Amino acid sequence: MVDETGRKIPDTCSLIPVSDEENGSCSNHRRPAGWKAVPFVLANATFERLASYGLMANFMVYLQREYHMNQIQAATILNAWSGASNFAPVVGAYVSDSFIGKFWTIVLGSFASLLGMMIMTLTALLPWLRPPPCTGEELKHGQCMPYNNEQLGVLIASLCWLSIGTGGIKPCCIPFSVDQFDLTTEEGRKGNNSFYNLYYTTQTIVLMITQTIVVYIQNDVSWALGFGIPTLCMIFSIVLFFIGTKVYVYIRPEGSIFTGVAQVFVVAYRKRRLYLPVDGVGDRFYDPLLTRSLLRVKELHLTTQYSFLNKSALVMADEVNSDGSCVNPWRLCTIQQVEDVKCLLNIIPIWLTSILGFLAMNQQGTFTVAQALKMDLRFGSLFKIPAGSIGIVTLIAIAIWLPFYDRVLVPAIEKITKLEGGITVLQRMGIGNLFSVLTMLVSGLIEMKRRSSALSHGGADGVSPMSVMWLAPQLILIGFSEIFSIVGLIEFYNRQFPENMRSIGNSLIYLTFSLASYASNWVIAIVDDVTGRDGTSWLTDDINTSKLDKFYFLIAGISLLNFVFFMFGARRYHYKGSVTIV
Repeated sequence: MVDETGRKIPDTCSLIPVSDEENGSCSNHRRPAGWKAVPFVLANATFERLASYGLMANFMVYLQREYHMNQIQAATILNAWSGASNFAPVVGAYVSDSFIGKFWTIVLGSFASLLGMMIMTLTALLPWLRPPPCTGEELKHGQCMPYNNEQLGVLIASLCWLSIGTGGIKPCCIPFSVDQFDLTTEEGRKGNNSFYNLYYTTQTIVLMITQTIVVYIQNDVSWALGFGIPTLCMIFSIVLFFIGTKVYVYIRPEGSIFTGVAQVFVVAYRKRRLYLPVDGVGDRFYDPLLTRSLLRVKELHLTTQYSFLNKSALVMADEVNSDGSCVNPWRLCTIQQVEDVKCLLNIIPIWLTSILGFLAMNQQGTFTVAQALKMDLRFGSLFKIPAGSIGIVTLIAIAIWLPFYDRVLVPAIEKITKLEGGITVLQRMGIGNLFSVLTMLVSGLIEMKRRSSALSHGGADGVSPMSVMWLAPQLILIGFSEIFSIVGLIEFYNRQFPENMRSIGNSLIYLTFSLASYASNWVIAIVDDVTGRDGTSWLTDDINTSKLDKFYFLIAGISLLNFVFFMFGARRYHYKGSVTIV
């Protein structure tokens, strides 16, 4: 079996130190337990998501009904919380990779989330923590008693703790799971590849549960029970995580990771006037033994890519102590540091294209419900599909296709390509980008048909006689896009980021989601402004008078252009450890 670079992967002993003080051979180290350890981490992530998604699935309605907020107030609070929760993983990843490690970051994040959920449950359970109920007459005249500062403060406090918890759990869950696999064995690598698909499948199932059962309980039974169940799930999540402590592998952090990156650039600048050895003599470069606190799948060798950075590893007089240690890290860097920085530089173009790559997904979440409201929602003769639940088609597609892809297609493709995973990670992401383009093209065609039907055959309410299931093709296609794009991106970051920066890599996923949302809002604002200057905007409140189909085709064009840039970056991308060695 070969990796993305086309080289055969050797099977060697990958061992983790139980203590930094231990010395000796493989027998003195703990071997990664693989699937014996990962279920505990996966269970923690699954129940944590069930808790957090369950708490927030209907939160907009909670703010409007129980706190008597208008739509703008509720949306402002929700957007502020969402932004903080997407940025918090960057901070949590830095703390994890630099100071306390993944395990303790997850632990602290779990307890912070639990505290936030308990406070939120109390707001639903204790009447004095929210405004008094609004009578029908008060609601009719808009005279409901507003919340006071103390009630708002308690609500905000719960959201702050939830954001802190998110910052601890999200960036570390996947990297901590990856640490449990021995990636130098074929069994470990296959287990790791399957883990990414299994992780996303469980998250999809959790979303289905929260958008149906939990939302039903909150709306029709009790807010206190609807929040209490996710809180109990969070407690269960913490218990399961601690059960696995005896089998986990723990990787110690090295210290400030950004300092090491900065040192490479500073030293390379200071030595900019030096010449690299023409013959590539290895002993001219500083290459000490790696610290045993790191899990390294393979030591990176000095490469010719970004060769100007290689100067930071050039050894000059009096820069190395007698014991082989560096006199001043701001004067000399290791080869490993240099190659880690090169990994980051390679990843940046791919990361930038992933932001626009998620535009199509954002549009499905934004406008599909509006389309569904103007379509026939009947499913059969007895059941009527709630417009807000139409997105579950995407979740069902993912839940069915992803296990089939992992268990049936991947093994079959592996036999043909001889590559682990069947295709490379970038090929998987490229397929996801193509599905994004196809999704928007199909969405535009379906919207043309829906709008024409509504205008020619619709009733006074503007509802088209077309079945809402006409939206299923675009929802299924966007599910395929998620399978290849998001799961591929998760796998890409965990494989290509330096091993001591995996949490940072995973935090970029959530930062990408956040930036993609902002980019989507920016595109919508520009389209609305430009098309509205000379007449009716493409995006009006009445979807039947708007030109949503043209907007979808525009997003398809942007996605196609982004795919071209992605292909350009992917063709120039060098997988970690695959560049010509000095």
